[in-house]
Amino acid sequence: MSWQKLMMWWFIVTDALLFAGFLASYGFTRAGSSNWPDASEVFSIPLITAMTFVLITSSAFMACAVAAAKAGDRDKLMRYLLLTLGGGATFLLMQAIEWAMAIGHGVRPWAMPDGGDHAFGAYFFLVTGFHGMHVVIGLIVLVVTLLNAINKRGSANGVEVAGLYWHFVDLVWVFIFGCYYLL
Repeated sequence: MSWQKLMMWWFIVTDALLFAGFLASYGFTRAGSSNWPDASEVFSIPLITAMTFVLITSSAFMACAVAAAKAGDRDKLMRYLLLTLGGGATFLLMQAIEWAMAIGHGVRPWAMPDGGDHAFGAYFFLVTGFHGMHVVIGLIVLVVTLLNAINKRGSANGVEVAGLYWHFVDLVWVFIFGCYYLL
């Protein structure tokens, strides 16, 4: 295993623990609240489901990019990296719409409409914002990976390491989707 891949795995494990802590804290707070809002009344579940589909699809494109890099097919690599970037950017746009809708419903980090537990909004903006920051970082990594491919400087290992990060970001979203929106 390359040192880059090993370091990415170390990062993924430590970052997964951070996200797990956030979600466990959210679950503990939610379980102890007597006036936790119903997510389906605050959020558009079809929008959130579409966001999830877009991000999972981008992960499939990233897997194809890794396979193309290993096969030495630079044209396919660039095409799949562009599709992955498009999926990530679309996800962020949809997340901005989700935030605007939540704010329109009165959700704030410090207050909730109708006397709902204010921690609902605090956790919503913390967890989805932290994840969104990871998506932005992932998009930057993907742009650098694409530029390396265009300039014939990248390696299959570099694409694979970028793919590990992107798959991690996607997997974290699946947990956020399940814990925050479906339960």
